[in-house]
Amino acid sequence: MTLLWDDQTRLTDRLGELRVGRRTTIVAGLSGASVPALGLLGHSPALVERRRDLTSGVRSGEVTTSSAVIWSRAVTPSRLMVRLLSNGRQRRLVRGPWTDERADLTARVHLTGLAPGRPYDAEVWFESPDGERSAPQHLTFATAPIHAAAQSIVWSGDTCGQGWGIDRARGGLTTYRTMLGLRPDLFVHVGDTIYADEPMDETVLLPDGSTWRNELTEDVMVVSETLDQLRGRHRYPLRDDNVRAFHALVPTVSMWDDHETCNNWWPGETIDDERYGERRADVLALRGRRAWQEYQPVPVRRLVPAGGDGFAGRRLYRRVPRGQHLDLFCLDMRSWRGPNPDTDPAVAAHRPQAGLLGPEQEDWLVRSLRFSTATWKAICADMPLSAPTNRVTDLDGYANKDGGRPLGREPELARILSAIKRHGVRNVIWLTGDVHYTAAYRYTPEKAEFTDFDPFWEVISGPVASSPFWLKDDELDQTFGPEVVFSQGESEVGRLDVAPQPSNQYFGQLDLAASGLLTVRLYDGAGSVLWERALEPDPVSR
Repeated sequence: MTLLWDDQTRLTDRLGELRVGRRTTIVAGLSGASVPALGLLGHSPALVERRRDLTSGVRSGEVTTSSAVIWSRAVTPSRLMVRLLSNGRQRRLVRGPWTDERADLTARVHLTGLAPGRPYDAEVWFESPDGERSAPQHLTFATAPIHAAAQSIVWSGDTCGQGWGIDRARGGLTTYRTMLGLRPDLFVHVGDTIYADEPMDETVLLPDGSTWRNELTEDVMVVSETLDQLRGRHRYPLRDDNVRAFHALVPTVSMWDDHETCNNWWPGETIDDERYGERRADVLALRGRRAWQEYQPVPVRRLVPAGGDGFAGRRLYRRVPRGQHLDLFCLDMRSWRGPNPDTDPAVAAHRPQAGLLGPEQEDWLVRSLRFSTATWKAICADMPLSAPTNRVTDLDGYANKDGGRPLGREPELARILSAIKRHGVRNVIWLTGDVHYTAAYRYTPEKAEFTDFDPFWEVISGPVASSPFWLKDDELDQTFGPEVVFSQGESEVGRLDVAPQPSNQYFGQLDLAASGLLTVRLYDGAGSVLWERALEPDPVSR
């Protein structure tokens, strides 16, 4: 077995104090090719290996017209430093926060007061209390323009699911490299940034006779329950060369869904899975959210405490303004949901309107859409609107097994769609993921059971590095009248073990022209355009 360690703290616990000299990389490894007999985890010491290059790289995120978040991870307790340049001139030297093991050595700075529509370069390093510096790393990003200008957004979800990790012989997570080739201005990860509940094996024999070889770390070999294990899951994709190169050049807007904690979890759930010692979903979710916040470039001012008692006051849903033509509305469809009341009578008695967003987030979304002045309003949702997400119960999302009047969680969506119509909000498009295939659905009241809404598009894309799933076009909940305009995925029902390859990985693109014309494209992981549609904005936009 190949076991690659990426937790500097545990390495120093095992091997003694690691001295880091000047001009080290931001996250350094130990020198040498192998570790002598340690007997770690019960594996043969001769097969334990480590890499010289263990850097987690640098990332930018949440880039708006005037702000950006810069993120990285240190090797020892130290201070994040950022030198910001534009047009080759230093604009700002930012002394960021100190970090240590309490934050798993991660740190970020939230830059504000940036000029709109301007490219920036950043030099990032860490500085120890005695003045020692790590080797600088570089990233670039561009703030969104406030005037009418072109920009490109890509989106996808589902990274390293179903036990598929980094196989270096196959090029690693190559869809990230393909997306980078388009040089987008922003990437929206619509959830399942990790798969905490799906362990990886060292090798998987594929139907063609070849072998998939996962690069392993200790934390991806078991279901993640502890905070350290969850942190290790987030470190894992950052090992991939394609991912680090992508993050250094493309800002990210990150969202979360279920697999950052456990499959299909909901608040208050007791998980029925014998692999877990901790069965309380709320406890696992608090740990999962803290790890997610530590490792994603999001402007979190206060992390969830390890002993926290809930999510109140620490919302993840937000608007990301991208200038005159685009506002992104990123939803949190996991933290505030209730069980589907149609299937849980005890819950229905107390929470008859339990949905996915909760009343406060629902009110925020409607209010924010009303007052948005952007030409296009893109609602980024980690759950699809009509596609069932689970073939057994079909109850993790809005969709029920049958159409008809809104039932279960659907009244929440019905209220949102009705409010959008009532307030005259125009040019709304939904960007979703989760179901591991790509599709374009057109919703019109003429084909729906519930008719109090204006027509709109939902465009689904993913996975970026996981198994593709089968299409559910013939199982779409018809309450809101989805018409399948395009779809592509697996044809064999029930297969969850299909290996990722360029032809079955998917991402989408919003290509905005300066005129406001929006071209939507769906790609496979090789960069082939599968579907394309140009959408003219309604001139009566609010």
